[in-house]
Amino acid sequence: MSVQPNNTNRRGKLLIFCAPSGTGKSTLVQFLMEQGLNMHYSISTTTRPPRGTEQNGVEYFFITTDEFREHIKNNDFVEYEEVYTNKFYGTLKSQVENQLADGQNVVFDVDVNGGLRIKKFYGEQALALFIMPPSIDELRRRLVARGTDAPEIIEQRLARAEYEISQAQYFDAQIVNDNLDKAKSDVLAVVNQFLG
Repeated sequence: MSVQPNNTNRRGKLLIFCAPSGTGKSTLVQFLMEQGLNMHYSISTTTRPPRGTEQNGVEYFFITTDEFREHIKNNDFVEYEEVYTNKFYGTLKSQVENQLADGQNVVFDVDVNGGLRIKKFYGEQALALFIMPPSIDELRRRLVARGTDAPEIIEQRLARAEYEISQAQYFDAQIVNDNLDKAKSDVLAVVNQFLG
């Protein structure tokens, strides 16, 4: 006799958030996480060692470079990136599937390339949102005001932002964050409509 899975739980959906640094994406995602929408972050896999109090299976899955390369060979990742030589980050298909089967709405806070790969893989199960700055000038002002980056880092972030903004057209929706309260309202409306 086979045991049927418990299908009383609705299968989750995927929410992909991308934006240039300084756009307010983290603030908007945190706002959504507090709205009772059963949203849970995707747990990525990395070859870097844990930092501080990070725990395996909580913040990340920590594996060796050889293990990561084996997963690549077996096509186990939805997306992955070699950020620095032998320093990999990626999203395992099996982990996403476990979270979706559990009824969780899985949140991806990723770079543009990773976000578009996840969207391509999951299609209509995923909502890809791009958070847009009002302008490059305003983005520069915000990055300077943050006071966390040296001028050359800010210039690198702005150059990257121009590329990222050029990819916004491939996302399901774009939210301009020129007024935080309006951006919160807009992003909540789009996500609620998607989650049904």
